[in-house]
Amino acid sequence: MGNLANKTIIITGASRGIGRAMAVRFARDGANIVIAAKSNRPHPKLKGTIHTVAEEVESAGGAALPHKLDVRSEDQVTSMMQAAVDEFGGIDALVNNAGAISLTTVEKTPIKRYDLMQSVNSRAVFICAHSALPFLKASANPHILSLSPPPNLNIKWFKNHAPYTLSKYGMTLLSLGMAAEFEPYGIAVNCLWPRTAIATAAIEFVVGNRDLFQNCRTPQIMADAAYEILTTEKCALNGQSLIDEQLLLDRGYTDLERYAVNPDNADKLLPDFFLD
Repeated sequence: MGNLANKTIIITGASRGIGRAMAVRFARDGANIVIAAKSNRPHPKLKGTIHTVAEEVESAGGAALPHKLDVRSEDQVTSMMQAAVDEFGGIDALVNNAGAISLTTVEKTPIKRYDLMQSVNSRAVFICAHSALPFLKASANPHILSLSPPPNLNIKWFKNHAPYTLSKYGMTLLSLGMAAEFEPYGIAVNCLWPRTAIATAAIEFVVGNRDLFQNCRTPQIMADAAYEILTTEKCALNGQSLIDEQLLLDRGYTDLERYAVNPDNADKLLPDFFLD
């Protein structure tokens, strides 16, 4: 058993992609994983549900609680937190991974899509952290981790998709504020972002197509980076906007080529958004 043995970790958006990879990675230590996502039933285009990930978590050595969740609903978030406590006795970490993306200008973004991004991205960080806080205070090594980028005021990150940028920077700004606010409680709050594009549904259906996967890394790099964060003790990491690659290099990971979808293209990886 590793450092996350018997730790209870809530991961939103955990039915596929980066959230799924994190769930399985943490489970290898014997962690309890709350798989919180809307995907209760199979999707015609997207693989994975909360139930398939629960099976993977249990196969990896963890305990699983699949929980259907819409992060926009305060009542559903509150119920999910209580279900986690009822099932596992407490909450040790919250990973805000659920996301909505539309790379559209203000002019071309429908108001419904704008509201969706703000609700699923920045607002959900607030609701989930607010709801988890009483339980995190009772943990021996509590963490909140949001998948959001370092603040970057280069205008190119605003010009073509300001609504999305606002929602992601909102996650980061909330997290930086919470890091300072919650530090007296011993709760570490950080953000994590990939240096390169990650092979997920967002790349396939929003950014381009599946061919781009050849120039991406797998979600495993984000899972390993998140593992390093959540196993760090006593707020030694707090209030940081961390980049997956740099964090892993700092922690002694030397073979980053293994994370490339196509190792032959390890030197031709697409940079992710918000990083100059």
